[in-house]
Amino acid sequence: MVSVQDPPVTSPRPRRANPVLALLRNSWRQLTSMRTALILLFLLAVAAIPGSVLPQRGVNIDDVDRYFVEHPDLAPVLDRLGMFEVFASVWFSAIYLLLFTSLVGCVVPRLAEHWRAIRSAPPKAPSRLDRLPQHATIAQAIGGAEEIGAALRKRRWRVAVRGDTVSAEKGYLKETGNLLFHFALLAVIVGVGYGSSYGWHGNRLLVAGTETAFCNTLQQFGEYGLGPRVDAADLPRFCLELTDFNAEFLPTGQPSSFRATVRVDNGAPRGFSVNSPLRLDGANVYLLGHGYAPMIRYTDRYGQAQTAIAPFLTVDGMLTSEGVAAFPDANIDPKAGSARDPNAQVAFEGLYLPTAPDQPPYTRSVYPEERSPALMLWAYRGNLGLDAGIPGSVYRLDQRQVDNGRLKRVGEATLLRVGERMTLGDGSSVEFLGTREYATLSIRYDPGEKIALGGAAIGLLGLMLSLTGKRRRVFFRVTTGGSSLVEAGGLPRTDYSGFAEEFKQTVEAVERANEEGSVKR
Repeated sequence: MVSVQDPPVTSPRPRRANPVLALLRNSWRQLTSMRTALILLFLLAVAAIPGSVLPQRGVNIDDVDRYFVEHPDLAPVLDRLGMFEVFASVWFSAIYLLLFTSLVGCVVPRLAEHWRAIRSAPPKAPSRLDRLPQHATIAQAIGGAEEIGAALRKRRWRVAVRGDTVSAEKGYLKETGNLLFHFALLAVIVGVGYGSSYGWHGNRLLVAGTETAFCNTLQQFGEYGLGPRVDAADLPRFCLELTDFNAEFLPTGQPSSFRATVRVDNGAPRGFSVNSPLRLDGANVYLLGHGYAPMIRYTDRYGQAQTAIAPFLTVDGMLTSEGVAAFPDANIDPKAGSARDPNAQVAFEGLYLPTAPDQPPYTRSVYPEERSPALMLWAYRGNLGLDAGIPGSVYRLDQRQVDNGRLKRVGEATLLRVGERMTLGDGSSVEFLGTREYATLSIRYDPGEKIALGGAAIGLLGLMLSLTGKRRRVFFRVTTGGSSLVEAGGLPRTDYSGFAEEFKQTVEAVERANEEGSVKR
């Protein structure tokens, strides 16, 4: 007899998960976790530190150039890392976008879950209320569960009545505050990104009382930055003329107020200060800085006089200032024609002291206001390097021309008071006529600032709700066997030190409602 065995039964092989999809799913879960969002937020704050410590090209290109001069070895390394354009760098943008994605992926599911929790009824009462952190009994229950629910509703509890049990809950504002805060953070990120894409800014120095107007074009800015979605033709058209500037200082030398007066498009004078910018159609004008522009008259050896109003940059809080007054068209022989001799150009490197000390050394001012103004000048003659085609700063000499001997110092440094004159060896002279005050203005347009401001306000509100909201639950059960009584229990869902007192007051309120119902009956 031949036995026939059934073929072995084999279970189907489980489907192997796609490793790429599994990696993407796990990466997304990690990215959208609250822990990752907090880490990215911390990294964004750390990444912004170099933008606050190091000079930025979009804010002041002169400070960046000065940093390269003072740190010739370190500056190129930092430049390759994008440290002078932190907020436009690839690595900062990467952190920014990752944080935005993480917050969206983290907050949106929590919003859906919170919405379901608000719309759902409080959970059923547990069978053993005496095991809850708070427990109490009311000896005589005149009313039923509906009366207890009505009493709780008056105290703004969310109530669900199920037969002889009552479930009530409070404190959803805590999670609402958390969500508001995180959505507000998203709004701030969107506002900053929108403003950087469609906004623009430019800085310009204006000397008061020179009747020289500045028009809002890229060619007239000292430095500027346009968003990637902005073209030069998008800038609003207006012209500014700085008619007056007033600075007041405390006895210690600290500034107490700065106020500039400008004329917009030849209209009526309009004033603004540091904390109160000038609001124009499509732009805001902010007051950034203040300083002095010495007026220097140079008379060359042929008797031709030229006057320069040269803004000097401040180097300390007492407005000690450094700058250059250049005369590239000086020493032209009228008999030989109007051709300019590049090797006979003259410039004066200066140190201006609004209040010079009574005795040497004259190295810094002792007060920022002009009480005893003095100007220290060093004369240079030669080729200023203006024809080399290499852009340079108008606030300092081209050091390359000095190093290669094409521009040489003439004579010794001389301190001039207002109205004093210095004569050079070739018979030419220079006279210090006085000063004009100047203001550094920043013209900006940021369409995302209102979004960011609204986000910040909502974020503050959400933070207050999150800190003050305490989620908690109370349960009541009416028993009628033998003698009627009400059993109560309370459960705080978060750390809430005052819950015991609130539970006691809630039970007393229910007891008073029972007594009032008994009187009415």
